[in-house]
Amino acid sequence: MALQLYADLCSQPCRSVYIFLNKNNIPFQLNEVQLMVGEQHSEEFQKVNILKKVPVIKDGDFTLAESVAILKYLAGKYQSPDHWYPADLQKRARVDEYLSWQHMTIRYHGSRIFMFRGLLPALTGQPIPKDRMDEALEDLQKSMQIFEDKFLQGKPYIVGEKVSLADLVALVELMQPLGTGVDPLEGWPKLIEWRERVKGDVGKALFDEAHATLMKSKISIKALNCNSPMMQQLAKTLQKRYK
Repeated sequence: MALQLYADLCSQPCRSVYIFLNKNNIPFQLNEVQLMVGEQHSEEFQKVNILKKVPVIKDGDFTLAESVAILKYLAGKYQSPDHWYPADLQKRARVDEYLSWQHMTIRYHGSRIFMFRGLLPALTGQPIPKDRMDEALEDLQKSMQIFEDKFLQGKPYIVGEKVSLADLVALVELMQPLGTGVDPLEGWPKLIEWRERVKGDVGKALFDEAHATLMKSKISIKALNCNSPMMQQLAKTLQKRYK
C-alpha cells in the first residue's frame, strides 16, 4: 500500500510535506482533512491522530505526526538528494537550527496575519482592531529581518548553495499571508530573490498547485457556517492562540 498523507493544503506544514513528496517522486495517497469545517475533530480522524492535527502520514503500520518529524523521516527513508537534509553534521545542524527557531517566529506571525485578516473576522463577525493588525505585521517584519540577517546572510539558501528542508518550510510559511492578499516580502528584494529561487527548485507548477487551496481561502471562508457550535468553539480557540 502506498504511503498515506492526511492533509489540508491550506495548512503550511501540510504543503511542505506535499511538495516534498511530489518533488522527490515518493508515491503516496492524499487523504484530505478539511480543517475549517472541523474534520480533524471527527471520531474517524482521531483514530489516525489523537492530537487532532495534520499533517499525518501512515507508512504501513507506522503512523507519524508533526511536519518536521515527517520531513526528516521521508528524507531518510527514501534517500532524497543530500541537499534536502545534509549528511554533513554542520550543514544538518543549520537546517535543524532554522526548523527549531521558526515555530514561534515566522510560523506564528505569518499564521497570525492569516487569522486576523481572514478566518477570525468571519467567525466572530468583528474586524480585528487596527492596532492589533499593525502589531502583527510589525512582528512578522521583525522575524523576517532576523531571517534575512541570521539565516540567509546573503547566501542563495539557508544552507549555502542548495535548497534544503529549511528553505521549503520557511517559504510555505511566508506564503500564508498571501491567502488574505498580503505579500509579506513586498519591499524585501533579497527575500523575493530567495523566494523565486526556491520556487524554481521546487518547480513552479508544483508550487502553484500546492498553494491553490490557500489562494482560494477567501472563498472557502465565506462559505463557512460561522454560527455553528463547532465554528464558535473554533473561534474561541483561535482567539486564545492568536492574541
